[in-house]
Amino acid sequence: MQELLMFLSQPWPWYVAGPLIGLTVPILLFIGNKSFGISSSLRHICAACMPAKLPFFNYDWKKEVWNLFFVAGIFVGAIIATFLLSNPNPITVAPALQAELAQYGISNYTNLLPLDLFNWQSLLTLRGFILTVVGGFLVGFGTRYAGGCTSGHAIMGLSTLQIPSLIATICFMVGGFIAANFLLPFILSF
Repeated sequence: MQELLMFLSQPWPWYVAGPLIGLTVPILLFIGNKSFGISSSLRHICAACMPAKLPFFNYDWKKEVWNLFFVAGIFVGAIIATFLLSNPNPITVAPALQAELAQYGISNYTNLLPLDLFNWQSLLTLRGFILTVVGGFLVGFGTRYAGGCTSGHAIMGLSTLQIPSLIATICFMVGGFIAANFLLPFILSF
């Protein structure tokens, strides 16, 4: 058991993880003509829980219940990974990134998150509000506006040769480059 945990806790090389992720597309298509994506699960949950007759939520969500089990599996897998496979050593941040973040007053890291940005006190600052609330809203709005999330478009849409998914994936990448290189330094300077 210990050997298995050690094996699973190591990063898998791209040539193993990539094909495993890629195989989900033909398996889902072969099993039941299902599309891979995560963002639609929120719509299914709302349709199941809201008795209102809003047109967006008025559909047979039970046909998509498999997606809710998929998301639940991701959640359970994350819990198992956190408690059984987490690295007890302190997080290692590249020295160049440490130096760049230190210019913005960020030096305290835990569990992959800089505590200087992601805590309740920083949420009440302009910088924390922009990063957490405004950023979360933009991600949610963009996902709905694009008709899906990055995993749905980049993995499922591209593999089924959908032009809208290609356009969405290119826009995700360009937006990410702009945000990381121009917007984030500007926001962190507050």
